[in-house]
Amino acid sequence: MDHAELAALLTPEGLRLVDSLHIGSTTDAAAAVSRLRREGLSPDLVSAAVGQARLRDRARAKFGPFAERMLFTRAGLEQATRLAVAARHAGRFRDAGIRHVADLGCGIGGDALGLAGIGLEVLAVDADEITAAIAAYNLAPFGDTARVRHGRAEETPLDGIDGVWLDPARRTAGHGETRRLTASDYTPALPWAFDLARRVPTGIKLGPAFDRDEIPDDVEAQWISADGSTIELVLWSGAVARPGIRRAALVLRGDSAAELTAAADAPDAEERPLGAYLHEPDGAVIRARLIGEVARTLDAGMLAGGTAYMTSDDANPTPFAASFRVREVLPLKTRDIDAVLRREGIGTLEIKKRGVDVDPAQFRKKLALSGSGAATLFLTRLGDRRAAVLADRL
Repeated sequence: MDHAELAALLTPEGLRLVDSLHIGSTTDAAAAVSRLRREGLSPDLVSAAVGQARLRDRARAKFGPFAERMLFTRAGLEQATRLAVAARHAGRFRDAGIRHVADLGCGIGGDALGLAGIGLEVLAVDADEITAAIAAYNLAPFGDTARVRHGRAEETPLDGIDGVWLDPARRTAGHGETRRLTASDYTPALPWAFDLARRVPTGIKLGPAFDRDEIPDDVEAQWISADGSTIELVLWSGAVARPGIRRAALVLRGDSAAELTAAADAPDAEERPLGAYLHEPDGAVIRARLIGEVARTLDAGMLAGGTAYMTSDDANPTPFAASFRVREVLPLKTRDIDAVLRREGIGTLEIKKRGVDVDPAQFRKKLALSGSGAATLFLTRLGDRRAAVLADRL
C-alpha cells in the first residue's frame, strides 16, 4: 500500500466501501475491481478497498471476527501474532504486575491489541509510516490507553515504561524453517534488544528457527506451536520470565493449551527398536529440545537412527506428540511400498520423513493410490537402514 491508497482508504467513503466488500477469491476481486471502476471510483480507492477486503478474508484465521473492523498490510498480516497467542503474551505482563508496555515494532498492532484488550497501557511504535497508521486505526477503539508512534525502536524514549514487547523485523521474510535465523537477520539489531532485555522486563518475538547458540543464557526461551505449526520463539527476561525455567514448549490446538517446561535442554531417552507405536514430537517440543522429557512420560525410547521419532509398546496419548499405531515395516523401495498400499486399499496417504533424503511430494507421484483406506507412511531410518513404516494415526 502506498500513501495515495492509504489516504483514499482512511476516509468515510473508503472505510464504508471496504465494509461493503466480501471477497474470497481472485475471481471475486477481479469482478469487484471492474464493477467499482465502472462506477467511477478512483483507481487508488478501488485498489486499496479491494486489497483490504482480501486481507480481511485471510485475517480471520488469526483475528477471528475482529478482522472485520481491522485494516492490514500484506507483510503486516503475515508477521502478525495470532490474537489468541497475543492474549497469552499480554497475560505474562499483567501477571508480573506490569501496567505500561512499549510494543516496539508493533506492525499492524496485533500484540498491542492483546495488551490493550486486558487493560494495559500501550505505546505502540513502528518504523514504517504506513504500518504505524494502520496500527493507529486498529487501536483507535482503546483511545488514550493505546498510543501509536511512528519511529525507530532504538530511538523511542521509555520513560514511564515498565515492560517491553519487541518484535524485530525479519530481513529474511520468506525463508522456511529449514534455514536457522541468526542475530544478523533482524532489525533492530539483537545485541541492542538483548541489552534492553537485561534492563527492562521484555518479551522478544523471534522466528522459531532462530539459532539456539545465540540465545542468551539468562532468558526463558519459549517455543510456541499452534494447530500443528511451530509459529514463534519468544525470549522472556526479568519479571516476565518464570523462575528456574529456561526451556518451554507451548502447544496450542484449538481452544486447548499444554506446556512443557524445564531448567535446560532435556537429555534424550535411550534408543530402542521400533515397537507397536511410533510418536512424532510436536515441533515446539523438538525446537525446545525437550523430546527426552516427552519420551519418558510415554515410557518410550528414541527410535534408533538419529531422528526425533519415539517408539513404545503402549499408546499413552499426550498433547506433546502425535501417536501412530504401526501396521508394517517395509524397505524404502517404491515397488514394495506400492504393492502393500494396493493390497491394503490405501487411497489417502499422509507421508512424513526424517533422516532420509527423499522428497515426499515426488515420492507420492510414484505411488498408485486407490481405495477408500487411509494411512500414514514414515520414510525414515531404523538404525543404519532406510525403511518405510506404514501406520495409523491415533
